[in-house]
Amino acid sequence: MTKPTFLFTVDVEDWFQVENFKPWIAPDTWSERELRVEHNVHRLLDLLDEFPSTFFILGWVAEKLPHLIKEISERGHEVASHGFGHQLCHDIKPADLKQDLIHSKQLLEDITGSEVVGYRAPSFSINAQALEILEQCGYRYDSSYNSFEANPRYGHLDLSQYRRNSRGIQISESFHELPLSNFTLMSRTLPWSGGGYFRLFPYSLFRQGVRNILSKQGYYLFYLHPWEIDDGQPRVSEADRLSRFRHYCNLKTAYKKIQRMLRDHAHCQFTTCREFLKV
Repeated sequence: MTKPTFLFTVDVEDWFQVENFKPWIAPDTWSERELRVEHNVHRLLDLLDEFPSTFFILGWVAEKLPHLIKEISERGHEVASHGFGHQLCHDIKPADLKQDLIHSKQLLEDITGSEVVGYRAPSFSINAQALEILEQCGYRYDSSYNSFEANPRYGHLDLSQYRRNSRGIQISESFHELPLSNFTLMSRTLPWSGGGYFRLFPYSLFRQGVRNILSKQGYYLFYLHPWEIDDGQPRVSEADRLSRFRHYCNLKTAYKKIQRMLRDHAHCQFTTCREFLKV
């Protein structure tokens, strides 16, 4: 009997780079902020030594911490791109997006000495035009499509015209889309792929949803950010109440929940997105 597949993915960015805090933290102040991503990534790496995973890395972080990116690769994980400056795909001009994609890809390849083939858009802000540009830039898969439509930052794709198989959606002969895993209940899509929802939902409930997805789909794709296991990070007190709740909710318990999730799904085959898609 074939084992179900668990795809553990990490969007590598620091606490001050999140879209949620952009109104209060300008990108030109990033260099002045306390850099905490290295310590948090190391904590995740120590958890994931037996669980090959995919790290979608922001180019800005890679430029600051090339040794960390090299270590991620050397410890058996896939290094993929999260773009360079965390700009949403639908908020920048196509030419600027192309430059961002090429820059981040080349930077990561220079650091690791290996080809980078995967991409995840900041805040899942993917669209059809971005997919075309990704393929033009030499990427072979995107993992940005989130079918949960309640978040206006998420991008929109009509994938109905493409061939769907057990390993994602084939956009062309050389390019695939690997969507985030969500839970469907009575024709409604519920966010079940990780991040803030993983921190918010009771673990027992979240695990039931994961099991349902695994049984129906044969694989499950999970994501989180390194800052989500860091309760000691600086507080952005000037942010509004909702933004603060979304960011800081249950940071204290997230690490132990991840430990439990890995333990509860040890029967699954853990692999990288690239290996899963065979691209």
